[in-house]
Amino acid sequence: MTIKATYYGANGWLIEFNEIKILIDPWLNGDLTFPPGDWLIKGELGQEIDIPNGIDFLLLTQGQPDHAHPPTLKKIKKDIPVIASTAASKIVRKMGFNIIKTLKPGETFKKNNLKIQATSGASVPNVENGYIIDSGIDSIYIEPHGFLDKKIKPRNIDLLITPVIDFSLPLAGKFIKGKTVLPQLLKLFNPTTILASTTGGDINFTGLINNLIKVDGSVEDISLFKDTNTNLINPEVLKIYEFDKTK
Repeated sequence: MTIKATYYGANGWLIEFNEIKILIDPWLNGDLTFPPGDWLIKGELGQEIDIPNGIDFLLLTQGQPDHAHPPTLKKIKKDIPVIASTAASKIVRKMGFNIIKTLKPGETFKKNNLKIQATSGASVPNVENGYIIDSGIDSIYIEPHGFLDKKIKPRNIDLLITPVIDFSLPLAGKFIKGKTVLPQLLKLFNPTTILASTTGGDINFTGLINNLIKVDGSVEDISLFKDTNTNLINPEVLKIYEFDKTK
């Protein structure tokens, strides 16, 4: 079976397992803002992206607007099934989505050969979700802030979608721990490929928080991979990446 992954920038992905299309944390149009206003932080897309056709599931890791982005969600058909964290479920329910499966860490959604298991993710402020997505042949792990659930048992995962950079703020500390968690992910999952996520895309950020963020790491730094067979990819927006075990 082939996995196809298309990056939309920030936390957004389209994942395809043969005939199944899963749209993850999309921010495809409009600006990104957080309360109390633009002065704190504002994100602007370099280009808007059309909602992909034929979505089978909408998968949301968090209820924050850079994951459950209201302007984008308004344009998505409301009869598409949503699998989401508790916080994200509340948002899509208010927006009129009518097929919603809320997963708490440790809970699993199953349909035919597809299995989506929620893992414990970042606390922002409540604990949100990461996910292990398993088709029965191929597997993906995704968590957008680099927070690793200590309850996950070692297993082989084909594709990891994770940040590889640390972001921190004065007093608050690290809120994205990609570089910090990477050695643990490599040991736990022995992945074939890592797609760097969360911090990419054609996006311009402004505001107070943006000026205070400290960055540690680089998607070009492959030193952590020197003793592994894992391939690190810094994805381009809208490029389709294909992974086939049979080749």
